[in-house]
Parts: sequence; C-alpha cells; structure tokens
Amino acid sequence: MKKSFIQFIMILPLVLALCFALSCQKQGQEGITEEEVKSISERYLKVWNEGNLDLIDEFHAPGYVRHYVDVYEDIVGIDAYKKWVTDIRTSFPDFTIAMEETVFMKDKIVVKGSATGTNTGPLRTPMGELPPTGKTIRFRLADIIQVVDGKITEEWIYYNQAPVLLQLGFTLVPPQPPEEIK
Repeated sequence: MKKSFIQFIMILPLVLALCFALSCQKQGQEGITEEEVKSISERYLKVWNEGNLDLIDEFHAPGYVRHYVDVYEDIVGIDAYKKWVTDIRTSFPDFTIAMEETVFMKDKIVVKGSATGTNTGPLRTPMGELPPTGKTIRFRLADIIQVVDGKITEEWIYYNQAPVLLQLGFTLVPPQPPEEIK
C-alpha cells in the first residue's frame, strides 16, 4: 500500500501538469465558416429581394426569433417570419436589402446594410391598414444574426423608423402637455 501511495504521489504532478497544459491550449476555432456565411447571405437576399419564401425553411431553425428595436412583439417561428416578409413585400413590392459589410465570429454574423422600397401596397399597422403612399423609402440598418448548426436561430434588427415614416409622408407630432383645468 505504501508503494502504491508513493507511485500515486509521483504520478499526480505529471497528471496535473498534463491537465493544465491541455486546458491552456487554444481551443479550435468553432463556429460558422466563410462558406456558410456566403450561403446564408445569398439565400437571405433571395428571400427579401425576390420574395422566395421557400428558402426560409432551408436556413432558419424552427424556433427562430426576430427582434426589432421598434416593434414590441418579437416575430417567433418560421410561419410568423414568412408572414412578416409577405407583409413587407406586399407594402413594398420592390423592397431590396443590400449587405454592405459583413463580419462573422463563432455563431454570429453582423451585417451593415441598407434597404429601399416603394410603397405601392397597403401598409399594415397595429391600428389597421393604411393606403399606399407611392413614396420611396431608403434606410440604413444593422443586423446581428445567430447561427446554430447552419441555421439562423435568432436575429436582432436595428434601424430608425422615424425617418422611414417621414419619407412616407407621415407627420411626427410630439406629445403636447395637457391643458390645465381652470
């Protein structure tokens, strides 16, 4: 038993040193590849720029969630996303997105881009449909896309909706203080 204990004591520093050395090694670069980013980007643009909804199933996870800075409710699920794209392309049939710069790391793709479209279809709002304005919109956007196993699981879209509304001809009126009761 004494011999076993001595062997254990002698081997223990070697095992600890080996474990330490392995844990300090730089982990392999896991995550999406440049080819996956290119493939996802091409299909993404075909969905938005051509209205090809069938592609959504190919590169979106079933539990997909889309967050907009200015929309209170998230778009959850592929069917809800398809409806959203359809609504936008109904309001703006020539809607197009341009990806101007794309960077990726691990499971995220970050896109700086712009979008344009002419409002020739009804605008769906939380308060109901509004008639088309015939006006063209242009805006810049940022998109953070999370990818797991080659499929988009979540997105965060950032753009300023106020200039878009102004381009459509809406007047933005700040709230007025209440009239004092006399």
